[in-house]
Amino acid sequence: MTRVFRICSPCITLAVVVLLWWAGKVLFEVQDFVLPSPWSVAQAFLVDPKPFMIGCLETGSCAAIGFLLAALVGILAASIFSLSRRVEQSVYPIALLLQMVPLIAIAPLLVVWFGYGRGAIVASAVIVSIFPIIANTLAGLRAADPKLVELFTLLRAGRIAVWWKLAIPSAVPSMLTGLRIAAGLATIGTIAGEFIAGIAGNNAPLGILVMTGLRNFQTDRVFVAVLLAALVGFALFALVSVSSSLLLRRWCK
Repeated sequence: MTRVFRICSPCITLAVVVLLWWAGKVLFEVQDFVLPSPWSVAQAFLVDPKPFMIGCLETGSCAAIGFLLAALVGILAASIFSLSRRVEQSVYPIALLLQMVPLIAIAPLLVVWFGYGRGAIVASAVIVSIFPIIANTLAGLRAADPKLVELFTLLRAGRIAVWWKLAIPSAVPSMLTGLRIAAGLATIGTIAGEFIAGIAGNNAPLGILVMTGLRNFQTDRVFVAVLLAALVGFALFALVSVSSSLLLRRWCK
């Protein structure tokens, strides 16, 4: 019964939101270019779904690549920080700075460095999503049981041995939490990168479809692209969450 409720409740909420959307448009007589009806949005997708599906693949692939790179670099950086306080004090503030600086301010530089297209878009996704991985992984690596650390010290275990056999296993839950957060942020970074560095054409990503729809006052197509972008982010988050749950379940056995 609980599982059925967990599945049905989001669907009911979504249906209520769509109903309120439709009712608000009818009652207040909102123009289509300001707020299209749910049926207009659905029709905009059904009439020509191909560019939207291609956009999903382009945006999804860049978000996935950016997330994987952020995971790899973030876990490696956090591991180095945990092994050396001096390196942490030298580099960690820079990672924090990247999180604080608005992406839109440095996105033009990404175009200069990586050019238009996937390079700059993936870099944008990495910059936005890497800090939660570093912060959560580092916190997990530092949260190892002090008594076990003392035991490893008494056994004359080296730093690498303590990191591999004690710190990494202790950090798995925190690491997975950071990856879940980064999964959602990767899609945000991808769309933001596409606004600046995306290339129009037959393989245009969702960010470009949003910009094109706005320029042409095709608000229904903008809604389709935004909703699909949200689905891409949800799919990546769900994939990471399911993988994390399976890993934790296996880890706890």
